[in-house]
Amino acid sequence: MSGSQGWKPRSNPWVITLVVTLAAFMEVLDTTIVNVSLPHIAGSLSVSNDESTWALTTYLVANGIVLTVSGALSRMIGRKRYFIICITVFTLASLGCGMANEFWQLILLRAVQGFSGGGLQPTQQAIVLDTFPPEQRGTAFSVTAVATIIAPILGPVVGGYLTDTYSWHWIFLINVPIGAITVFGVLQVVEDPPWVQEEKERGQRFDYIGLGFVVLALGGMEIALDRGENYDWFDSAYIRNAALVSAIGFVGGMYWLLYARNPIVNLGVFKDRNFAVGCAQIGLMGFVLYGSAVVIPQFAQQQLGYNATWSGLVLAPGAVVLVLLIPVTGRLMRAIPAKYVIAFGGLCLSASLVYSQRLTPNLDYQQLAIIRATQTIGLAFLFVPISTLAYATLPRELNGDATALFSMIRNVAGSIGISLSTAIVTNHQQIRNSQLIEHMTPLYEPYNTTLQAIRQALIDMGQSPAQAAQGAVTQMVQILRSQVAVLAYSDVFSITAIIALFIVPLAFLFSGVKAQGGAGGH
Repeated sequence: MSGSQGWKPRSNPWVITLVVTLAAFMEVLDTTIVNVSLPHIAGSLSVSNDESTWALTTYLVANGIVLTVSGALSRMIGRKRYFIICITVFTLASLGCGMANEFWQLILLRAVQGFSGGGLQPTQQAIVLDTFPPEQRGTAFSVTAVATIIAPILGPVVGGYLTDTYSWHWIFLINVPIGAITVFGVLQVVEDPPWVQEEKERGQRFDYIGLGFVVLALGGMEIALDRGENYDWFDSAYIRNAALVSAIGFVGGMYWLLYARNPIVNLGVFKDRNFAVGCAQIGLMGFVLYGSAVVIPQFAQQQLGYNATWSGLVLAPGAVVLVLLIPVTGRLMRAIPAKYVIAFGGLCLSASLVYSQRLTPNLDYQQLAIIRATQTIGLAFLFVPISTLAYATLPRELNGDATALFSMIRNVAGSIGISLSTAIVTNHQQIRNSQLIEHMTPLYEPYNTTLQAIRQALIDMGQSPAQAAQGAVTQMVQILRSQVAVLAYSDVFSITAIIALFIVPLAFLFSGVKAQGGAGGH
């Protein structure tokens, strides 16, 4: 291994980073691009809206499983070869999804997409880690942040536009030219470093038992989370069984992976304090990123009547803010310790989520876009320094397992964020409805005053007193429902604001390291 310490790639490191990030961007985009198109898919393929969500669930389950084991697959096949296989299969599966005319075909191909796409994010990060020395990784991660943070935000924008302008098929077909360009680029500039080639030559046996536990743990959890709201959570035997399977997988998997001779993923990486803290922080960030992002388009469509395109465009200004601020983060890390940048980002994120509670039933596009844009300010100060410090003290030979676990934790936390945010909206609408409906009584004077004002307005418009009385009650019920929905969505932001605040104390648990020109976690 000593002879490989001074290894450098033959191609320009920034060209390598751009090429591999393009592949990861394509894959992350596909985790959210389908969201706003599900009603169109359901109508086109003659399935219910509930059934159409399997197009998302299937992808997430397959993706989560492969994310964890991508390091082992890279060692067995070779990192560059594995990366090319993943891109190629993902591109072909995208072509198949775009041409599908039966729902079962779409589900099958989405599973293939998930299995092949799951290897792209961690492999991309591993390549970037090996391409740059530690002191330059902060700047490199600024580029990879485009795939990790901006792609999930742009997904609904691109998906909504393509669906409304052309058809839902194009949300998949758009991957084909990108995939072809990326395969060509990887063939030209990416190479395996010596330690990756040595791992492949050693030819360790593949850990099928470990893989089985990973499939049970993550597959069961993803199904329980994604379908829980539809099946009324643990009141459903289906969800209880999925959760039980997941628990068996986690408990058995932890024991096996800790004591197996050649486990499919090396949990020993968590012995590194910085990596363990970084994983906790990226999990919190993923939860808030995906959980808060999903409710904004949902609120725009269900409460404000936006179509798929406009509900996605609400997120667009936030993506612009991220692009502008991420380079600023890199400069800050040169001047001050990265852990302070993370703490500042956590405070900004929590404060922005508190500000997001300013939702109203008559919110316009500009106000809603500003609310989302403020949320992205904190995110801009989190991903780059967290990623930089998480890998700062890990030996290079552990990069494959570390990036697999790091990406898996972020994505799984994001899935939990989406599921819980959606569940909170539904449950809190019931809670808020029971609280507000108590005031809809003749004994409550503000209710009487408002009711009489609406009734008089309807009479002035030419309605009879009887019609006006009935119409006034109907309008009050509509006002109630609108207020209930607004309060439920605000409750999601209250809860995520508290969760985001935990990022701040965790930032000070990083041990003293050097990162990005000397301003590290010390």
